[in-house]
Amino acid sequence: MRAAVVQEPGETPVVADHPAPAAGAGRTVVRVTAAPIVPLDLLCASGTSYFGRPAVPYVPGVQGVGVVESSTTLTAGTRVWFATSAGMAPGDGSLAELCAVPDADVVPVTADVPDAALAALGLSAVAAWMSLTWRGGLRTGEHVLVLGAGGAVGQAAVGAAKVLGAGRVVAVARSEESRARALAAGADEAIAPGDDVDALTARLAEATGGRLDLVVDPVFGIAATAASRALSPAGRLVNLGGASGDVAEFSSAVLRAKSASVLGYTNNALTVEQRRDALTAVAEHAAAGALAVAHEQVSLADAADAWRRQATGDPGVRLVLTP
Repeated sequence: MRAAVVQEPGETPVVADHPAPAAGAGRTVVRVTAAPIVPLDLLCASGTSYFGRPAVPYVPGVQGVGVVESSTTLTAGTRVWFATSAGMAPGDGSLAELCAVPDADVVPVTADVPDAALAALGLSAVAAWMSLTWRGGLRTGEHVLVLGAGGAVGQAAVGAAKVLGAGRVVAVARSEESRARALAAGADEAIAPGDDVDALTARLAEATGGRLDLVVDPVFGIAATAASRALSPAGRLVNLGGASGDVAEFSSAVLRAKSASVLGYTNNALTVEQRRDALTAVAEHAAAGALAVAHEQVSLADAADAWRRQATGDPGVRLVLTP
């Protein structure tokens, strides 16, 4: 089969012939129709992450969409979304024509959403959905702030917050293009962060109408500091990333006075059932036109160029390979 193959950690994958995955008990073989290139793929392939050095050569790609070729639990031809541990454990991932994964990591999909659109949402949308619901406890009518709202998680969080009944959704994103993506996802207002905490805190208070119940934060840093100061009593900040740095400053007095909460989130803490239910909900709302992530389809032959674009840190859209 053809696949994007990492020959050495830290190097750009090359498209080459690679052994097809073997069927086996407890494994589902999927013919891949769409697979996104995400930051986690590059982190795993770097050889410098907390996962350790990956066994090479291997096919990267931690998620994808496709059709079942063979399985002990699903009928051949079943449309599915799937997750892999490529780069985190020995084995190949989704950036290939075929991929084999444990049966538990395969989710049948019946929602009428295009494969590339669903792949673009994927685990980013699962993270956004569960940050709002499971960790953030969003209630109808609450005001939500989404930091880093032009990225995949941010766009999904904006759309999910509206679907879940948020009263007002404010987006923060650095570039004009990112703010446009956040507005297209359904944000009521989109503002630039700037580098002054006091000024940003004031802008957040104004944009949220003086009420901020829940923050979805994939960036941390100065933006998280300002957001924590703008929280209303019993407000919650859910952090699921550090795109702007690994450190933010929180005032003990502010948190205590407001009985505010700062919560961590990772998809790795989800049960198989939680991930399946979240992915299914996301797919259904995407089919209804309420959830989307801006994306671009790229052929498998152009995987190396797409990988390099993702490595810049902001390719503008989610890049989705279509083998």
